[in-house]
Amino acid sequence: MEEKSREYEVLLRELLESKQYTKLRQACADMQTADIAAVMDNMEDEESLKIFRILPKAMAADVFADLELDDQQYIIQSLSDKEASGIIDNLMADDAADFLEEMPANVVKRILSNARPDTRADINHLLRYPEDSAGSIMTVEYVDLKEGMTVRDAIERIRKIGLDKETVNVCYVLDPQRVLLGTVALRFLVMADPDTVIGEMMNEHVISINTTTDQEEAALMFQKYDFTAMPVVDNEDRMVGIITIDDIVDIIQEEATEDIEKMAAILPTDRPYFKTGILETYKARMPWLLFLMISATFTGAIITRAEDALARYVILTAYIPMLMDTGGNAGSQASVSIIRGISLGEIEFRELFQAVWKEIRVAGMCGVTLSLCNFAKLLLIDRIPMNVAAIVCVTLVVVVLIAKTIGCVLPMTAEHIGFDPAVMASPFITTIVDAISLTVYFTIAKTVLHI
Repeated sequence: MEEKSREYEVLLRELLESKQYTKLRQACADMQTADIAAVMDNMEDEESLKIFRILPKAMAADVFADLELDDQQYIIQSLSDKEASGIIDNLMADDAADFLEEMPANVVKRILSNARPDTRADINHLLRYPEDSAGSIMTVEYVDLKEGMTVRDAIERIRKIGLDKETVNVCYVLDPQRVLLGTVALRFLVMADPDTVIGEMMNEHVISINTTTDQEEAALMFQKYDFTAMPVVDNEDRMVGIITIDDIVDIIQEEATEDIEKMAAILPTDRPYFKTGILETYKARMPWLLFLMISATFTGAIITRAEDALARYVILTAYIPMLMDTGGNAGSQASVSIIRGISLGEIEFRELFQAVWKEIRVAGMCGVTLSLCNFAKLLLIDRIPMNVAAIVCVTLVVVVLIAKTIGCVLPMTAEHIGFDPAVMASPFITTIVDAISLTVYFTIAKTVLHI
């Protein structure tokens, strides 16, 4: 795949540099729009704009929809008002709304003032929904049918309007008030008797989603029911749009990226790595680093209070990193498993005690295994006193137990009170576990060694 994309890029660059515009236009016509967009994303803005202007008119909007936001903004601001509005008119309404949400208000006003009235109405309709809701990602281009239509009428309607719709695989049966009554798959229409009435063959058991439902929940419904499209309704069950599988794939990638960034203590961004400026990257990383640095000072305070014990038993110092790292890793394992389960809808807050009990049992097994291995190593290789080895190994069991419990409880609690559970991941949990590990370690050491 990568090699093929590289070949396309070399070909288009050669034709562009040699000014063979007719051949360039033909080469683009023979390519997939996603491949053209991938090549344009790797080019300088001026080169990208030249290729876009050469594209066949029928392809231009599809290529535009696949471009990165920065390239879209550059191209749209480089076109005349009429050209820009033409692109927006030919985009699917959901793609147009997503793009215009990121544009300055004056540019949006300029583009929409020249767009078709129906385009303006569709885009304004989508822009009114909350960000990341089902309403904000749906498209209003779908095929609607009436209950009293015959199959012959329905197929004729699909032929008439289907080309401008997002999909014709599933058609939606609405009453005069646009309340969703049922669905009919295109394959059943093709196979049915032309005189069959739609109301007699439609599927009345329709699964729909509300406009205000979170997009992540919509993605989970697609996964659960294996849908390729899902109707979106308002609070009165009137149909207002559909969500298609291509939008869900983008959402899954977006949500996964956001969770990964939060779990790594980075403020989420939807911009590609090399198109994110140094200052923007700094702003995304610095707040969490600062917070974690300040919170880590508690660890230093704990060590400072244990100076007397460390001065008398310097050997205790050698095992601080091992205990802290093991605790942090154990907590991270539990938190990542829990966060994934929450994201997939496998774990709910009411199952908190069940999850904690499982993690306690796992922690006990892991802690004992690690301690036994470590005890043998401390006695046979490090050759330290048995009482010190016992302190380290007992601490290890307790630390793993506490770390896995915290790694389980924090994400579930965060999700229950409305925070993103991904925030309660590795860096945050590691900082907490580090402080607890040292407290447990020095408490056990003082008790056993009578310091």
